[in-house]
Amino acid sequence: MMQPVHSTRPYAPIADYAVIGDCRSAALVSRDGSIDWLCWPRFDSPSIFAALLDATRGGRWSVRPAGRYTSARRYHPGTNVLETRFHAAEGVLRIHDFMPVAGERQRRAELRPDHQLLRLIECVGGEVEIEMIFDPCPDYGRIRPRPVPGAGLGWRWAWRGGLLTFRTDLAAAPGADGDLRAATTLRAGDRRCAALSFTRGDPAVLPVLGDHAWALLSESIRWWQDWAACSRYDGPYADAVLRSALTLKLMTYAPSGAVVAAPTTSLPEQPGGARNWDYRYCWLRDASLTLQALFDLGHAEEASAFMSWLMYTAGPARPNIRVVYDVFGGTRLRERELPGLEGYGGARPVRIGNDARGQLQLDVHGEVIDAAYHFVRRGGRLDRTMTALLVGIGNAICRRWREPDDGIWEPRCPRAHHTYSKAMCWAALDRLLRLHAERHIEVPAARYERVRAEIRAAIDAHGRDARTGGFVAVFGGEQVDASLLRLARIGYVRPDDPSMVATAARVEADLGVDGLLYRYRDADDGLPGGEGAFGICSFWAAAYHALSGDLDRAAAAFEHVLRYANDVGLYAEEIEPATGAALGNFPQAFTHVGLIDAALSLEHAVGRRRRPGHPPAPPRSASP
Repeated sequence: MMQPVHSTRPYAPIADYAVIGDCRSAALVSRDGSIDWLCWPRFDSPSIFAALLDATRGGRWSVRPAGRYTSARRYHPGTNVLETRFHAAEGVLRIHDFMPVAGERQRRAELRPDHQLLRLIECVGGEVEIEMIFDPCPDYGRIRPRPVPGAGLGWRWAWRGGLLTFRTDLAAAPGADGDLRAATTLRAGDRRCAALSFTRGDPAVLPVLGDHAWALLSESIRWWQDWAACSRYDGPYADAVLRSALTLKLMTYAPSGAVVAAPTTSLPEQPGGARNWDYRYCWLRDASLTLQALFDLGHAEEASAFMSWLMYTAGPARPNIRVVYDVFGGTRLRERELPGLEGYGGARPVRIGNDARGQLQLDVHGEVIDAAYHFVRRGGRLDRTMTALLVGIGNAICRRWREPDDGIWEPRCPRAHHTYSKAMCWAALDRLLRLHAERHIEVPAARYERVRAEIRAAIDAHGRDARTGGFVAVFGGEQVDASLLRLARIGYVRPDDPSMVATAARVEADLGVDGLLYRYRDADDGLPGGEGAFGICSFWAAAYHALSGDLDRAAAAFEHVLRYANDVGLYAEEIEPATGAALGNFPQAFTHVGLIDAALSLEHAVGRRRRPGHPPAPPRSASP
């Protein structure tokens, strides 16, 4: 394995990025107006811009004032359309960054580029000299095609993997390094456009500039706001919940219904470290929890789409479901290293693909069945294929629950008997028995009841600490991990049960640092180096305290984690407690799912307290 090195080149902090997308792919835009990450045509496709992983060779698209400036940004309310304001010495520049988005029917009915990114530039005060550098380096910087002028139709970059078409009403010319450069001065009221489109194998549709581009801005804002208006959550921290929901929607691959864990690869879990993974795929666990979060917020269409994707993906191979798939259900995700890229801040290796595809994580079976259970409880219907898959998973659990597995955290060390994995097997059979009792599905009930009892007996005998009565991470072990906080959430044990109280206390004592939680500590996971605190684990703690009825503690824990969002409300996978820096891939679906779950748990607990017989809960603001 390559040894990590620390780069001397400038890399923006991970939290300095915002994400834009169209439910097919995504781009990361820095606070300085540089698009440093974009993969087309899918989330997991080779990159077009990858300065995020190599500041010299990766490629970027930068638009900003030529001199000194400060910047501030926001998403247009209820959207994933980004607005950045640059305050220069003599004027103010505003840039709208977005991928035009529309419904599937509208996409089929209109002639427009399938993959398009627009940057709309306007001077809103004084005058500003601006500069643009457009430097695509496809396939993770391994290809440097030369720009070809298109006789008034823009510029083209062609290679075996696709065709880029770039159009702008700025006066752009080729630079010495094969990039395009433009510089001009805008005065108050001046507007300019820049549009990039991609095609592979189909006729290229040129992006349109001028009034049509600005109309696409209004259309995209309206589309996102219409989607956001379907959210029925109006409880505490509504702004943070909505931003998380919009982020999860952006990471949903619309043509199939899959949900990616993150739109990036190889952002390190430790500065300069080697724990750099490709998260641009669909983990069934993450997607199942995302499904439940969106369903709880009122977005039934996404839930139905995911269930259809699940049937297409896992149905033919039932019950041998895998941990991770690509957005079309493929499993060819062989992990490879890209030695030609420096890595973010020198963190190497840079990886594409993910060998978690070959792991056994028994808890995934429970997450999938729990998602199906919530789907049915909210009005979804199980067809024959879906029923066969769920029963097949239940039967597989009966056969395999005694096996050691790799566990929820995907260590690269020998398998073990993880308590949380066993508990999720218990939960899977429990949900199937409930569906059976409610006549939604027919299962071998006697067998499932017997195995469910056997799993509980095994956890009681081997998954507890003899001194405290609390649960431990691995059968026969002494350490805890943060997944144990989920035992109350899945209904395995009551939140006020002494065993759960003892577990939560130990988790927070052993894994907590400055109000944040690591997923585990002092455990040999087969990997070099360390990592940060896990965002979702910190939200799990808040959710647990809400379930246990300690609303003050739950709200305090929740508000503490909220402080670590970046300026536009986004979270990475991990947080460095000492500095608050974001670590790992970004934005991370798992963290935003945890935020939504904790907020919903708080809302539910507040509602319980307000019922007759409970004292009223104090009002909570929507932000920390």
